[in-house]
Amino acid sequence: MTTAPLLVSACLMGQAVRYDGGAKTFLNNHLSRWQAAGRLLPLCPELAGGLPVPRNPAEIAPGHDGADVVAARARIVDLQGQDVTAPFVLGARQVLAQALRAGCRHALLTEASPSCGSSVLYSGHHDGTTRAGFGVLTALLRQEGIAVYAPDQIDELAMDFDAADHEVTQRFK
Repeated sequence: MTTAPLLVSACLMGQAVRYDGGAKTFLNNHLSRWQAAGRLLPLCPELAGGLPVPRNPAEIAPGHDGADVVAARARIVDLQGQDVTAPFVLGARQVLAQALRAGCRHALLTEASPSCGSSVLYSGHHDGTTRAGFGVLTALLRQEGIAVYAPDQIDELAMDFDAADHEVTQRFK
């Protein structure tokens, strides 16, 4: 019996994969416990899509979200005006495929990213403001029934992830 891993944004695990070459390290007891147990699958959809580190910041077009990008109703444009939609979608699809192969049912993703945002995105105007919305990877994961959580929801994730683990353990007793 093996339990499903938790998909987690690589930047939250301290990997320097963000557009600015940095990380967004998230220190938390739950995450440390899952990491020690080998339960994490850290991935970066932007790297999976072939984007370099560092890279220009990119945002989903104003008024749209990741579902619109997946449906080809919206684009992702970087600070220089370059359309970078294709690598974002490709990377999100590759991470989704890896998560499905691994049996992931939960994900912990960084906020505001055009890939990983689960409830907050940047405005699409490259002006530093945020708005409600979600990214491309989040859209794809949710379409497959994978629950997506932001770092500020870690306690809720812990209850759900550990409960799912307990359910699997009980089923195989």
